[in-house]
Amino acid sequence: MIRLVRDMTGDHPARPVLVASNDPQAGGLARAAALGVPTAAVDHRDFPRDRAGFEAALLQPLLAADPDIICLAGFMRILTPAFVQRFAGRMLNIHPSLLPKYPGLATHARAIAAGDAQAGCTVHLVTPELDAGPVLGQARVPVLPGDDADALAARVLVQEHRLYPAVLRRFAAGDHTPVML
Repeated sequence: MIRLVRDMTGDHPARPVLVASNDPQAGGLARAAALGVPTAAVDHRDFPRDRAGFEAALLQPLLAADPDIICLAGFMRILTPAFVQRFAGRMLNIHPSLLPKYPGLATHARAIAAGDAQAGCTVHLVTPELDAGPVLGQARVPVLPGDDADALAARVLVQEHRLYPAVLRRFAAGDHTPVML
C-alpha cells in the first residue's frame, strides 16, 4: 500500500504505508518490518470457502493505512468485483506475461509451449476481470533456446523489479502513459 508524498523529501513520489500479505510467512513482511514499514498478514486459509470474510478481514488494515494506491505483487488471490471496485483506478498489479497474452497461471510454460520469441511482464490497473485492466507498462524478455519455465521466470523477475517502480513513479505523478522497457 502506497501513500503519495507531496513534499518530495525523497526521490520517489510514493511511500509505503503498509505491506500486507495473505501469507503470514511472506518474506516481504519481515523485510518491510525491518525497514519500519507497518505490516499485516491475513491468512486466506483461515477463511475456507469464505471469500467475503477474508476480504472483510483484509480491508481492516487497508482502510486503517489509508493508502492512495494499492500495489499487488505476488498476491495470488482473486479479489471480488466489490473489493476491486472499492479501490477502482487506484489498484495496480504486476503479472508475469505480456498481457493480454496468458492471463492467470503458468504463464512462462505457456509462452514456451506456444513457441513465443518473447515473454515478459505487465503492470496493469486491476479491474474485476482477471488480468484484463488497462496496461500501464510492459517489459520484454527473449525466450531463449533451451529455456524452461524456471529459467524464463528468473529473467522475467529481474524485469519485474525494474518495471514496477518505474510505472509506480509515473502513476503516482498522475501520468498513465505506459512505460515500455
